[in-house]
Amino acid sequence: MTELVETDALTAEVLRNALVVAAEEAGIVVVRSAYSTFIVEGSDASAAILDVRGRLIAHSMATTLMNSMALKVALPELIKDLPPSSMRPGEVYVLNDAYRGGVHTNDLLVYRPVFVGDAPAYFTATMIHVSDLGGLSAGGMAPLATDIFLEGLQLPPVRLATEDGVDPAIEAILRANSRTPDKVMGDVRALVAGTAVAAARVRALISEYGERGLAEGIDDYLDYTEARTRTALAELPEGRFEAAYPIDDDGINPEKSHHIRVAVTLDATQALLDFAGTDPQVPAAVNASASQSMAAAVFAVRCFLDPTIPMNDGCLRAIEVRLPEGSLLNARSPYPCGGRYVPIYAAMEAVFQALSDAVPERAIAASGILQPFSIAAVGAPYWIHLSYDFGGVGARQGLDGPDATGVHFGIGRNSVPQAEPVESRCPLIVESIETIPDSGGPGRHRGGLGSRTVYRFLADCHITTRGDRLRLAPPGRAGGLPGRLGGFFKRHLDGRVERLASKVNNVRFTAGEAFIVETTGGGGLGPAAERDRAAIEADLEAGRITARGAADDYGFNAQSSTKSAGSKLMG
Repeated sequence: MTELVETDALTAEVLRNALVVAAEEAGIVVVRSAYSTFIVEGSDASAAILDVRGRLIAHSMATTLMNSMALKVALPELIKDLPPSSMRPGEVYVLNDAYRGGVHTNDLLVYRPVFVGDAPAYFTATMIHVSDLGGLSAGGMAPLATDIFLEGLQLPPVRLATEDGVDPAIEAILRANSRTPDKVMGDVRALVAGTAVAAARVRALISEYGERGLAEGIDDYLDYTEARTRTALAELPEGRFEAAYPIDDDGINPEKSHHIRVAVTLDATQALLDFAGTDPQVPAAVNASASQSMAAAVFAVRCFLDPTIPMNDGCLRAIEVRLPEGSLLNARSPYPCGGRYVPIYAAMEAVFQALSDAVPERAIAASGILQPFSIAAVGAPYWIHLSYDFGGVGARQGLDGPDATGVHFGIGRNSVPQAEPVESRCPLIVESIETIPDSGGPGRHRGGLGSRTVYRFLADCHITTRGDRLRLAPPGRAGGLPGRLGGFFKRHLDGRVERLASKVNNVRFTAGEAFIVETTGGGGLGPAAERDRAAIEADLEAGRITARGAADDYGFNAQSSTKSAGSKLMG
C-alpha cells in the first residue's frame, strides 16, 4: 500500500510538471509568433491550463500571477455566456472585459476548449498585451482616462476563431479599432497558435494516462499544493495585522493621495486578507479589476511562504481575499482599470508591511516600483514602444535590497527589452542606462538603487507615462530612511531638463530631444548609524554611494577611510 501511495504521488508530480511544460511551450510559441516589439523583445506572454470547473491547473514559468489569475477569474464568465455544451472542437474564444476577470483593454485573454469525448474538460489559455486597441494614446496607456471607454475597445466573451481560422467579423472589428492593425492581428494569431500547442500536449497526456488517470493526478497534486500551503501558513504567528499604503495621486488631481488598507488575519492554516476601508473607486486610471487585486494579495502572501510551493488552484484554497465592490481594488463600470499597477502594487506593499509586522525576521522595507511608459509616433504610419523601468527593492532583514529590479509579479521574463532591438525597430537612440548612486534608502541594510535611462529621439513622438512613488517616497523600516524619488523628465534641445508629472498623456517631443526615466530607490531597514563599515566601503568602491552620500547618510568620511587603507598597505 505504501508503494502504491508513493507511486501515485510520483505520477501526480510528473503530470504537474508535464502540464507546466505544456503551458510554458505555449508561451514560447506566442513570443516567437507575435508581431509587437514588447512581446517579441520582452517575452511578455502568459499561458495557463485550466479545467472546465475553472480551476487553475498549471501556468508557464514565465507567466505572471497577474495574468494567470485573470485567466482563472475570467473563465467562469466565458462559460456563463458561452456554455461548454455549445462549444465545438477547434473553436477559440476571447475577451478583455476588466469587470469580468480581465485586466484592461489591450490584454486579450484567449481560450481553447480541450474535449474529452463530446464535451470540453480542459481549457488552454494564452494572454498578451497586444500592440494597440484604440484609446487615448497608442499602445493602451491612457493615464488620464476618466472612464473605461477612453481606454480602448472592450470585448465581451466572443468566439474568436474556428478550425478555419480567425472569424472575419472579429478580425474586422479588431482592425478597425487599432492604430497598428497588422501587428494586432499578428499578435492575435500568435495567441491562437499558443493555445493549439498546449491543447495538443494536454490531449497527449489524456492518451497516455487516460481520462480518469489525468483527472485523478490533477486532483492529487492540487490537494498536495493545498496541504503544503496550509502547513506553511501554520508556521506564521496567528493574529490580525493591519497596514495601509498610499498612492501618490490619480493624475487628475495631482496633490490628492489615495489609500489602500488591509487587515491580514492568520488563523491556523488559513490566511484572510480583507481590504475593507480601501478608498472608493475614482474616475481616473488608478483603479483595478478584482482579478488583478487578488493576484497582488496572493503574491504578497506567497513571498512569506516556502518558495518551492507550486502556484495553482490548491494554493488559492488556503488564501481568502475580500475586495469591496466599488473600491480602488474592485472597480465597476464605467470606472477605468488600465492603471491597475498603481493600486495593486500599493495593495501588495500593504500586505508586505502587515506581514513584516507579523514576521519581523522576514521584514522588508517599501520598494520603488515599475514605471510604465510608452513612446509612439505622432501619426501614421504608427510605431510604438512600450516599456517599464524598475525601482529599487526595499532592504530586507539581513540583506540590502536588489538594485533596479522592483518587487514585481506582473511582467514577462525579459520585461525591459534590450537597447539594440528597440533602436532597430524605433527611431530613437538609448543614450545610457545606469543605476543612480545614493538612491537606495540609507539604513543598517540599504535599499536597492533606482535606475536612469535616457532616450534621444530621431523623430517627433508622443510620450505617455503612468508612474507612482514619485511624490511619496517608499519609507524605510525600523529606523531606515526612505528611498530617493525618481521621475520622468524632458531634456530640451538647449539642454534644459524639465520634470514631467508622473501621469501624462501624449506629451510631444521633437527630434533631438530626450526622455529621461529615473526610478525610485527602495527604503532602508534599521538605523543608518548601525551599517557595517565594510559594507559602506564596498558601496563606495562599487559606486553605489558617493563620498558625499557616505558622509551625509552614514557619517562616514571616505577620505579618512582611503588614508587609513593606504597606511595599512604601506605598513
